[in-house]
Amino acid sequence: MPIHAITRSLRSRRPAVLLAAAAWGAVTAVLTPRGPLTNAQALWSIAISAGLGFGAGRLLRSRWSVRITPLAYVVSLELCRLSVSGPSVDPPHPSLFGAFALVAGRGVHGLLSVLPMALAAAYGCGFRRRRGRILAGVWTALLALITVAVAIPARTPPIPGGVAELTHVDVNGHHLGLMIRGRDPAEPVLLFVPGAPGGSETGAMRAHLAGLESHFIVATLDRRGGGASYAVLDPVSTMTPAANVADVLAVTDHLRARFHRDRIVLLAHSGGSLLGALAVHQHPEKFSAYVGTGQAVDVEASDQIFYDDILAWARRTGKTSVADRLEEQGRPPYPNFWSYETFLLYENEAYAQRAAPLGIAGPEYTLLQKVHTLNAIMDTWDALYPREQAIDLRRDAPELKVPAYFIQGEAEMRGLSVLFTAWFAGLRAPAKQLVTIPGGHRAMFEEPDRFVAALTGLLSP
Repeated sequence: MPIHAITRSLRSRRPAVLLAAAAWGAVTAVLTPRGPLTNAQALWSIAISAGLGFGAGRLLRSRWSVRITPLAYVVSLELCRLSVSGPSVDPPHPSLFGAFALVAGRGVHGLLSVLPMALAAAYGCGFRRRRGRILAGVWTALLALITVAVAIPARTPPIPGGVAELTHVDVNGHHLGLMIRGRDPAEPVLLFVPGAPGGSETGAMRAHLAGLESHFIVATLDRRGGGASYAVLDPVSTMTPAANVADVLAVTDHLRARFHRDRIVLLAHSGGSLLGALAVHQHPEKFSAYVGTGQAVDVEASDQIFYDDILAWARRTGKTSVADRLEEQGRPPYPNFWSYETFLLYENEAYAQRAAPLGIAGPEYTLLQKVHTLNAIMDTWDALYPREQAIDLRRDAPELKVPAYFIQGEAEMRGLSVLFTAWFAGLRAPAKQLVTIPGGHRAMFEEPDRFVAALTGLLSP
């Protein structure tokens, strides 16, 4: 066949290749709008992207396949997920958290889709230069390492004679991650609801509060959008405080049924304590006691105090750029995550809080969950936090019809402690008690032995 005929034939195949790559981008945008978040998603993303790239290379027999196939995929992906919102998928933001979002979001997605697609396309069209073969070998080795790393499942160390498992619970149409650990299945069941939207405490609970496992069957929930539950964040339109409270109640029912208990203990921290108190207020018959730590009461009022305190600290310490930024954006509440970035960056310093360990290095997290830790918080915060502004436990939960106990850090941030003091003073409950221990907002992880002693003392018969 003449050369011009071959060239014309190859050019005629380009639309088919572009269409296939664009179709795969559209499918990816629907199935994994924030990129592969689970091991299974990562593996099929690598496999399908590589297969598509190799087919494109074989069809075009040109280095153009290495360029146009990933380009068509990326353009289609970005266009088809325009309706999805959150820092990990929004246009890049010029800030420290914005850089993390870009690397852990689009960067990781590129490693798991664009890299295998381009590399396989290069193999498909063949190599004409020795340098190209060497580079392909290096990238192939890297891709192989990535594939092996993302295939390693999460696990939690066993407890001889007890319960130790990572599981998922079907709740209101989505799968929520749950870690269950305890030395004696006959002990009371305790459900822990973590704090930050999108945050996960499974690693920290096992690493730092294993002492609770001798007294309870401890179930640690990954709220929707966090940890093992990040993949079910979407659609964000359903991410409301009421839906989160319903999740807590549904998981409570699951634990009551599984362990044959009429009631369980609910332990909740920080932002999770808003949900926990509301859950107990709505359905006290499901709980034997409520325990709050780092207790939140009123999001908007707290943020007003945070704003004043951080601004005063910035002026006092000469942090003029921080003060200028706060004054420029004005007082909260704010409509999205980015406006709260200054709070998150400086509140620990302003309140002299100790940096308590997060515990994400443990085996309870897959590699992808570790990489996406910050993105999960940012995306879920962006979806949920503005909707929590209307919560005020002084109005919404003035009474708990179960014993209510609180373990607070002596150095709790003023933005939370002032409002908690007022709510606790007026709270009606069959029994209520406040215990303070050394530490700040994360005192339960800063002083785990003291926390365990306080909790077991409060709940002892």
